[in-house]
Amino acid sequence: MWARVTAAGSGLGLRASRECLLRVTGAGCAGKTPQERRDFSAEAALKKTPLFDFHRNNGGKMVEFAGWSMPVQYKDSHIASHMHTREHCSIFDVSHMLQTKIHGKDRIKFMESLVVADIAELKDNQGTLSLFTNEKGGIIDDLIVTKTNQGYLYVVSNAGCADKDSAHMKARLAEYKAAGFDVDLEFIDEALIALQGPTTAQVLQAGLKGDLSKLTFMTSTLVTVFGVPDCRVTRCGYTGEDGVEISVPRSRVVELTEKLLSNNEVKLAGLGARDSLRLEAGLCLYGNDIDETTTPVEASLVWTIGKRRRQTKDFPGADIIVPQIKAKTARKRVGLLSTGPPVRQHTPILSPDGQVIGEVTSGCPSPCLKKNVAMGYVDAAFAKNGAAVQVEIRKKTVPAIVSKMPFVPTNYYTG
Repeated sequence: MWARVTAAGSGLGLRASRECLLRVTGAGCAGKTPQERRDFSAEAALKKTPLFDFHRNNGGKMVEFAGWSMPVQYKDSHIASHMHTREHCSIFDVSHMLQTKIHGKDRIKFMESLVVADIAELKDNQGTLSLFTNEKGGIIDDLIVTKTNQGYLYVVSNAGCADKDSAHMKARLAEYKAAGFDVDLEFIDEALIALQGPTTAQVLQAGLKGDLSKLTFMTSTLVTVFGVPDCRVTRCGYTGEDGVEISVPRSRVVELTEKLLSNNEVKLAGLGARDSLRLEAGLCLYGNDIDETTTPVEASLVWTIGKRRRQTKDFPGADIIVPQIKAKTARKRVGLLSTGPPVRQHTPILSPDGQVIGEVTSGCPSPCLKKNVAMGYVDAAFAKNGAAVQVEIRKKTVPAIVSKMPFVPTNYYTG
């Protein structure tokens, strides 16, 4: 989920990775051209993670992303970085994500008033992907909620939605406090890195005292990692591979990143690889594949809605969302496979006889499959695996097949 970060409505596919490279200039503007001065001012206005200087010192090509200056790639090519993550493991800086702690004895009731998940049923230190929904059934954001054994909920949500999400939670908090409930919000200013890939456990275990095999997918623990105390390690990620997210004190994140990189299995990876990895895994990007105009049912995310919550219908938009589960919807998010020219966001999807039946929301060439992978929304009649459709690229039609997602099998560690 971590790379669900987005500047709303803006994807970062392979072409975008090349096209939106931001020139990063040195200190000062003396002797610069007007364009270079504008570039310098734009870069200076962006928010920076605690690893900003580290990225630049390690060859990171920085771009604007959700108001932050982030690395799109390093010295390796995008494809090399993608494949290294699939075969070994990579570090992604996701410190721009919004991290929140929810305290108080009414914290679960509070959170369930905002999301579709059954938070109460979670075991200690277990997390789940969930959705903030609005009263019309639209998706405000996607997020991970973890029920810790330290007496608080730990929430990670998207950087591109940080202002919206924090305002949304604060507004509900004011309502709950006015009604006498015991709940508080704490927005935490910690760094966040993701170590992703099949050798993650091998690399990380060397820096832990506990047995990492006991930490399964979507569970979390508070531990010392390579000598850095107070790190929250959650076994999750946004690549389809085994991996962890590590919330770490800002002052120690460079140290921890360097220690992880001392293992030859580990390389740095940026936004370009992250986007193609999540697409192969069939994972949504907020602002592209889901937004406030899409419901969880349309988005094929019914599994995020807790069974108890479907019965109680006490989450925002439940009166619209729950009936859709049985009645179906007019459109559905599906996967698409094709060959030939790459399929990009906003590409029209056509029926075999040339009628427009939908639109692509994300797409890129798959480094693993050597085909084009995409997802988008189509009329429900065509939302069947194996259905033949077409995509219109530069006014030419290209055959495509509706495909089950993930496109590349996931390798989450379940024990």
